[in-house]
Order: sequence, then structure tokens, then C-alpha cells
Amino acid sequence: MINIVDEIFAGCDRSATALVAGGVGVSFGELEAKVSEAAGLLGKDGAQRVGLFCPNGVHHVVWSLAVLRAGGVLVPVAGELSGPERESLVRTTGLDVVLCAGGKDWAGEGGVKRELLLDGMPGLLVSGLRGEGRLDFDEGELAKLNPALIRFSSGTTGNRKGVVLSHETLLARVRACNQKLGIGPGDRVIWTLPMAHHFAVSIVLYLLHGATTVLEDSHLGADVYRTLKAERGTVLYGSPFHFALLAGLAEGERVESLRLAVATAAALSEQVAKDFYGRYGVPLCQGMGIIEVGLPLLNGEEPLEKPESVGRPQAGFEVMIANAGIEGVGELGLRGPGMFDAYLSPWMLREEVLKDGWFATGDLAKRDADGAIYLVGRTKSVINVGGMKCFPEEVEAVLCGHPAVKEARVSAMAHATFGAVPAAEVVPEEGASPPRSAELMGWCRKELSGYKVPMRYTMVAELPKTASGKLQR
Repeated sequence: MINIVDEIFAGCDRSATALVAGGVGVSFGELEAKVSEAAGLLGKDGAQRVGLFCPNGVHHVVWSLAVLRAGGVLVPVAGELSGPERESLVRTTGLDVVLCAGGKDWAGEGGVKRELLLDGMPGLLVSGLRGEGRLDFDEGELAKLNPALIRFSSGTTGNRKGVVLSHETLLARVRACNQKLGIGPGDRVIWTLPMAHHFAVSIVLYLLHGATTVLEDSHLGADVYRTLKAERGTVLYGSPFHFALLAGLAEGERVESLRLAVATAAALSEQVAKDFYGRYGVPLCQGMGIIEVGLPLLNGEEPLEKPESVGRPQAGFEVMIANAGIEGVGELGLRGPGMFDAYLSPWMLREEVLKDGWFATGDLAKRDADGAIYLVGRTKSVINVGGMKCFPEEVEAVLCGHPAVKEARVSAMAHATFGAVPAAEVVPEEGASPPRSAELMGWCRKELSGYKVPMRYTMVAELPKTASGKLQR
């Protein structure tokens, strides 16, 4: 069995810069020393399943690698999760401990707390949270996989929660993902995305290939641009939202060091791609990232001619369009290296999920005459809010918990910035005195992440149903 952290530091140049934050560099040698010290502070607690509740920053990288080096399983806890969602994560993944860092604290009763201090970076270890509830997986079967990461899906009505990646799978994946990216020791990657969602593939990829990762805390276009220019960034990896802000900057001009700009997490529009290229002279390459597979598709061949395409498969990957119908649209299937090892809850090994090695993504896609792939929608009702998944059923359950709501249906509403946001149709208990939109919004905010809260509430007398009585979607 391997450990991905050992792989990172075994082949690195210890004097090279691994991270830059606030203009201060951390070499690979210094980073390894911090990771080893952090692993020692964690002690036996670090060899368990550890939830990391921590914002972006050097502390996030250090503590994540420390958990992995200590033999633990890293379970990122996204900062946008509400209290009930965090509790669901603890129960579903059977978390042994939660490590809070970067100013985060674990609200709620229960748990034994132990304070940590690493090189001026305080941390808080909270144990005894999960209780005695039965888990949906077998501890022994999970251990056999040599697990490194469990990426939790926060949708409480999703059929499968917790994507498990082993150390071996993670290593294979970051190597496969780099076929077209070509990240190497000479690169300086400007980082803007949330590490809780992207650390285990993107940050690990950069470290493994000897690149420098420059951490930018701000999402403002002017700040990202200044950092890109001052740090001589060569790679910019972000969402279409970031690129739209950069394209709109009055002071934006070409940065000679920039060689690659990758758009991911949400659909890239032709206008944003055109505006960014016009301002900076670097084409936006749209990629398709998916936690079960990695980065199988990247438009490195025709980013200018076909900006809305996610391109062609990276080396080693295959694409299938299943049950193609009108205009060749069908469900996208993928096959290749670095596939996930299992779903945690309910427990399903990779071999039980894949069909002849193919993973059905749930995305509707089509292929043009040249072989370029375009994503055109989802086979299910999931709403993509700026790259974040929102399950309508989860929001509906919260709305129906309001005493003035009889029924609710949530669907996607087009949004200029985020692509789509949730919108709700509500059947009130008393038609003559329906709840106010502000009241329902406040109710939802108590239970849900901000991006899941509907932005529009429409009162209706009834909702359309199928013959079996289910909501029509």
C-alpha cells in the first residue's frame, strides 16, 4: 500500500516553493516539516476518519496532508454547510473526529475538545460526535481499500453519499488528469476555488508535479488579477464566474507569464470565453471535473473555435453517449484510470456501480462531427448553482416543514451569474393567508446552505402530479 503524501515529498525539490500565501513562500521542505509536526500533534486521532472544517489557506493544506500522512481518512467539511447538514455528514460518514482550523469552530453540544497549536496556527480537535447509530458500510471493507478521501455529498435525498478514493486511486487520477494540463515544476498556479471541494485532486496534483500553488483569498476580479500579475502566474484555474469578473476589469491587460486558463465547476458561455480572450489573449479551456472520475475531458484542442465544448477525452479515457436520441443527445458514460473505489452510503464497490467499466454520469451530452463533447443538461433534477449541486427534494422537505406550507416544488431558474438558482412553487395551507416570501426564505436559511435557498417563491393552488401521485418535474 502507498501513501500519497510520501509520493509527493519523495520526488520533490525540497528547496522549491510549494505554496505562496500573502506573498510569503513555503518550500516543499518546510511544508513537509509542518505536515510531519501536525501529524504528530494529531497522534492516534489522526489515524481515524477525520473531518476537516477549515477555510482555504496554508493551514488547510498542512492539516489535510497531516491526516493522510498519519494514516487517517480525510473528510472535507465544506464551509457552506448548515448545522443540520454537518450533523448529517458526521452520521453518514461515521466521523471519529472533526479538526477545526483557520478560525472555524464546531457549534453544538457534545464532543470532547482538544486544542492544538502548530507554528502559530491554532486548531481544535473534537471527538465523540457520531454516537452509536448503525453505519451503512462495513469498517473492515472500507479499510481494505486503503482509503485516503471521502467526499461527502450534502444532498440528504441523494441516492448515494460519500465518494471513496484510495491512495492508489488518487495517485492514478492526478497523473491521468495532468495529461493535457501539463503541470510541472516551472508552473505557478493561481488558486481561487474552495479547497473543501477541490483539494484532493487539484492541490495534490500541483504538489505531486512540483508546481507552486499561489493562494488567493479574494474572489474579486481586481484582486485575482493583481495576484496573477505580481506572482507571475502561469496557470489560472477557476470557475466561469471568476473569468467573467476578470474579463470585465477596466485595468486588465495581457499577462505574459500566463500560459493556461482552465474553466470548470459550471458551464462556460461563449461570451465569457470571447471577452476573456479579447482582454488577455489566452483562450479559456473548459474542462469537465467529476468526483467519481476526475478530469476526463478538457478542451485543449479547440478552445477558441468551440469554447462551449468540454473537448475530447484525456489520454486513457473513453467516452460513450448512451441511448442517443434527437440531435445525438444521450447520457454521457466515461471509462478510464483513477475511477472512484466505492460509494460509502449505501456501501457499493466500484465494480458494483460500473457496467463493463463504464460510469454513467447522469449528464446529457452530444458529440459533434469532429468528436468534441458538449454537455446539454442533466438526466435528473439536480440544480447546478455555480458548480454546486442542489437537490430539489431536500429543499422541498425543508419548505414543507413550515406550518403554513402544504406542498412545495423546487426547480431551476436561470441566473445571469450562477447559471441557475432554486425557485419554489408553494401550495399554502390557508390560501387566504399565504406565508410571505421573506418568511419562507428565513425558514430555509436556518436549515440549508445559502446556495440552496430559493430566490423566488410563487404561491399556487395546486401542483401537477403524475398518475401515481408524484410531483411532475
